[in-house]
Amino acid sequence: MTRYVVIRLYSMLLTLLGLTLLVFLMLRLIPGTVVEQLIGADAVVSPAMVAELRRFFGLDQPWWLQYSHWLSGLAHGDLGTSWRTGKPVVALILERLPVTIELTSLAVAGALLLGIPAGIVSAARRDHAVDNLTRVGALLGLSVPVFWQGTMLILFFSIYLRWMPPLMWVDFFTDPRRNLTIMVLPAICLGTASAANIARITRACMLDVLRSEYIRTASAKGLTRRLVVLKHALKNALIPIVTVAGLQIGILLGGTVVVEEVFTLPGVGRLVLWSIYQRDYPLTQSTILFIAVMFMTINLAVDVLYGYLDPRIRYSG
Repeated sequence: MTRYVVIRLYSMLLTLLGLTLLVFLMLRLIPGTVVEQLIGADAVVSPAMVAELRRFFGLDQPWWLQYSHWLSGLAHGDLGTSWRTGKPVVALILERLPVTIELTSLAVAGALLLGIPAGIVSAARRDHAVDNLTRVGALLGLSVPVFWQGTMLILFFSIYLRWMPPLMWVDFFTDPRRNLTIMVLPAICLGTASAANIARITRACMLDVLRSEYIRTASAKGLTRRLVVLKHALKNALIPIVTVAGLQIGILLGGTVVVEEVFTLPGVGRLVLWSIYQRDYPLTQSTILFIAVMFMTINLAVDVLYGYLDPRIRYSG
């Protein structure tokens, strides 16, 4: 296991190195720089002033030199300083990280609470009406775009029914009840696709286990159908379900970019979009890299957990 973790960490390091180069170059392909954003499209500025601003931000240097400076800072634990706010990138990320973590946690919890029971019932009642309804619902959950779903939820619950408060962010520790009320719709929107995916995986795993010989033996002994499904079948079907659920956390982290923008939540995802619009290269680059590190760390933790949950799994170099 130790050897496996070391190899994975090494591969993660190489992946992150490639990601830094990819993000750095892709940002430079976006038309305009922070200089154009500052002076505006209609501003009358002398070429000398433009050249001075480019020198101030280091944009007059070759791209490989700019990249090496950023990489050197990362190697020393420095994510850089935001061009537009003047604050350290780490401070900006940590300031907004609790919102993203709360949103992701609520979405994962909702997906598990909905997806696992739906998959179990669907497998236990195969080819019945509830099974067909669950499969159709899962297909819809995977097909509906997040931005459209979020817009419809806001229109229906907040504007039409007026059940939800206006989307003005309130910190959890300031007003827990109002905070959770605000987070309900974003969590539903973010977790819908994950709940559908978990339901489909749960159904498939349960159907596979329910065909096993020991399940038939347990039923032949006179155990109730409920006990066979929940105690014997579910216990052995949970391992792949846990793996998929863990991977969904990383996927949901990426999905927060769209959801936070739709619901105007001050999270890390919305920070990325704002920094791209402002052409704030240090903030964009380091924030994307931070999200990538979180995603890879979660995947590694899930793989290690999978080995502990299933003693039959043995990792090798």
